[in-house]
Amino acid sequence: MPNFRYKARDQAGKLVEGAMESASEHELADKLRKMGYVVTGVSPAAGTVSIEEMLGSFNRISVEDTIFFNIQLSSMLDAGLPLLTCLNSISLQAENKKIKKVIGDVRLKVETGLSLSEAMASHPGVFSRLTISMVKAGEASGNLPLVLKRLADFGESELDLRQRISSALIYPAILTLAAGASVIFIVTSVIPKFAEIFERFHVQLPLITRILNSAGIALRDYWHLYTLAALAVIITVRIYVNTRPGRFQLDMLKLSLPVLGPLMRKAAVSRATRTLATLFSSGVPILESLEILEGTIGNEVLARVMATVREAVRGGSKLSEPLKVSGEFPPDTIQMIAAGEETGNLDVMLNKVSDLYDSAVAYNIKKLTAFLEPAFLLIMGSVVAVIMASTLIPMFDLIKILRR
Repeated sequence: MPNFRYKARDQAGKLVEGAMESASEHELADKLRKMGYVVTGVSPAAGTVSIEEMLGSFNRISVEDTIFFNIQLSSMLDAGLPLLTCLNSISLQAENKKIKKVIGDVRLKVETGLSLSEAMASHPGVFSRLTISMVKAGEASGNLPLVLKRLADFGESELDLRQRISSALIYPAILTLAAGASVIFIVTSVIPKFAEIFERFHVQLPLITRILNSAGIALRDYWHLYTLAALAVIITVRIYVNTRPGRFQLDMLKLSLPVLGPLMRKAAVSRATRTLATLFSSGVPILESLEILEGTIGNEVLARVMATVREAVRGGSKLSEPLKVSGEFPPDTIQMIAAGEETGNLDVMLNKVSDLYDSAVAYNIKKLTAFLEPAFLLIMGSVVAVIMASTLIPMFDLIKILRR
């Protein structure tokens, strides 16, 4: 069916606008009037974007916004309030204009007869496939408030893990940027001036000084060419990484890194097991859960493993058997999943695996941070020592010449 944009006023006189599929403009206008709205305009959805929408695109919907939405909706539904009342109240309270508009559109679609999961599915950029599948399962089982609570808990766990990793990398990143800027300034501005003085007095420059001087002059005179070359390399790599073979090779490289590889693997295992536990406990079928996990695990190597696991499970295999064959999941994870399958508490055991690896990731991040700080200081100190030596060694020769 064609898509139409509409503008209308609700009973309080508030402007409501959005897009909806309908057979015709008249049918959509009649539908809105029956819902109690005063229609002010209906037109075919054009491909152009208004200035308001362009400005609104910068106002992103954060993970925190969706978590808070799930918490609010779960609490209000659990208190016995009707779904439309909940959506209307959350829309009025939302501070983010973009999510306010999305929730308003979801409410309007639910009011026309769609289920909550169907209304959410019309906003794939806001509600993930994981969210939509779990909400659909919650609607079918009558446990929608509980499912939304699990979604909120899952989102908080994911956000906490992401923030831990980001926090561990902030200090080394700032230190690297500051040290890099200082080194570039010294090499491009300070060393060339010293080199001119030394050459004027015919002082023989050491090899390291000549290398740094040549590199500084080249960087100072041809910085635009180096910038263009770096941008070309970055764009080329990004284009390749956006292909499936490129993502696979990049993720394989990440998992094989000496220090960060095991940390990334543990984080991926934690994410995978928690996602499966959340889906299983919400009533999503196992094959659909594995398919959702394949698209949300965030690592192409493990995504291919999940595709193989899904086909094996479709053929009647247990979950733990193809995971063991893949060799990508740690043995303790396989054993705990197998124990969960034997006892019939797979979702509980998956949550325990996730909690275990969350703790392991937190401990490894703490160790990594403790290692990175002195390591970066040592590296930066060595770089500064080399630069200082490249200027001090010829300075001694200059002093000897001046004494003659």
